[in-house]
Amino acid sequence: MRQEFINRQTAETRISVNLSVDGTGSFDGSSGIGFFDHMLNSFAVHGGFDIVLSAKGDLNVDCHHTVEDIGIVLGKAFCGALGDKRGIARFGSCAIPMDEALARAVVDISGRPYLVFDAEFKDSRVGEFDTCLTEEFFRAFAFNAGITLHLSLLYGSNSHHCIEALFKATARALKASVKIEGDGIPSTKEYIE
Repeated sequence: MRQEFINRQTAETRISVNLSVDGTGSFDGSSGIGFFDHMLNSFAVHGGFDIVLSAKGDLNVDCHHTVEDIGIVLGKAFCGALGDKRGIARFGSCAIPMDEALARAVVDISGRPYLVFDAEFKDSRVGEFDTCLTEEFFRAFAFNAGITLHLSLLYGSNSHHCIEALFKATARALKASVKIEGDGIPSTKEYIE
């Protein structure tokens, strides 16, 4: 089973994640931010990942450090769980509708971290979650997972629906990209960092 545990402590946060990419799609734990937990649960369920999260952050300041640091730790766990990436499909893409919203995610597990984030939200907050932190989470995740991630919100008006569609699309694209298809390294270089 492809699994990894990562623990990270800073002056601002204490985060640990136990991740299985070959899971049943479960999320256990809390970030302390209700809407963000809802997104992490959607990410786990639709990716087929099992995520156990322990998080304590300086939420008295705002949600930024907690959301970003969870992205860092989850990304490192994702990278570690895949090991040398032998046999993975490597590429994945998915478009997900959520009522009036449509989001697309395209992934390359390349060892070359990059994020393209093309989304704007009409609301500045959903619950206690600042919508601008959606991009911060995905940047932290992509760069620490070592993946190229292109995210587009094609349209939508309800910020909750828009963000949830982005999380679900990413999860489904990742699920496709980590699927085992053989036993080789999926690169002409025969190497993925």
